[in-house]
Amino acid sequence: MDVPFLSLKAVNARHAEELKAAAARVIDSGWYVLGDEVAAFEHEFAAWCGVRYAIGVGNGMDALALMLRGYMELGRLAEGDEVIVPGNTFIASFLAISANRLVPVPVEPDPASFNLDPGCVEAAIGPRTRAIMAVHLYGRLADMPALRELADRYGLLLIEDAAQAHGAALGNCRAGALGDAAGFSFFPAKNLGALGDAGAVTTDDDALAHCVRALRNYGSEVKYRHCLRGTNSRLDEMQAALLRVKLKYADDDTRLRREVARRYLAAIRHPGIALPLVGQEEAHAWHLFVLRCRHRDALQRHLLACGVQTQVHYPVPPHRQPAYAGLLDVHLPLAERLHKEVLSLPMGPTLTDADVAHVIAAVNAFRSPA
Repeated sequence: MDVPFLSLKAVNARHAEELKAAAARVIDSGWYVLGDEVAAFEHEFAAWCGVRYAIGVGNGMDALALMLRGYMELGRLAEGDEVIVPGNTFIASFLAISANRLVPVPVEPDPASFNLDPGCVEAAIGPRTRAIMAVHLYGRLADMPALRELADRYGLLLIEDAAQAHGAALGNCRAGALGDAAGFSFFPAKNLGALGDAGAVTTDDDALAHCVRALRNYGSEVKYRHCLRGTNSRLDEMQAALLRVKLKYADDDTRLRREVARRYLAAIRHPGIALPLVGQEEAHAWHLFVLRCRHRDALQRHLLACGVQTQVHYPVPPHRQPAYAGLLDVHLPLAERLHKEVLSLPMGPTLTDADVAHVIAAVNAFRSPA
């Protein structure tokens, strides 16, 4: 049998009639940019996250970049300021920082959670440090209480890259409401995915929300009057309408993902494979289920031969990419080792019991090279 890594067709087929009705509603409205659907989704998503504001933008990277740009406009950041970021994140976290002529300072992750290690963060704080970007990698929350304490003690902004963490929670507080502001992606493969690119900034900060709302729309608050040198990064009416449908099922999908993860954790037993170490499993959104294996490439080939699709998130860390050649003197041995060992198993709300059982059997049947 073949087990897809993630079938977006199957994910969206469950809500096909509602999605089609939402699309028809937008078509029939005659209003296609910054209309009622965007306003309604912003209100609903903010309430779901537990914040006062959600500002829809074009994609997840724009959410992070416009959030940082907003803080620059408000005088909280300036060109050349440093932002601490995990060295094992997706490159979009770095790109959003450098797009604003800020300086990414990559640090080692915690070996258990793969998220920022607060001790490494504190060691990296210098005279130009102004912000910490906590990436909730794979859908697991970073250690936000410890990072909050550091941010408060050193007078730093605490920003969430929540692109993979829709629905992750610490007690009753969800991702998007744990820092000063957060950036979300609604790329189709995310836990809450649009049918195209989309993103949002969430915050309780009145001034930041006001600023980002203008920046996304050519720096304009009133048509043809431009208070800021903004850009064009607006959540589309169509995508907002589709996201409103899928938001209704986001909690159910998280529950299904957690059930898949529980089965993997309970049944995969292999001496050469390290499973995720989970402290507060119910807080995990399980965007990805990522294991570690010294023979990762051989394991991936074995699973493909067994009909199991996998992916590597991510094969090369940002500080080793040609785009960041200036960081070649940065040495992050743990982050670099993780990028050589991690492998993502199939994960999603449409995996069947048989799919999960097949993945487990295939992983357990792997014979590590001598």
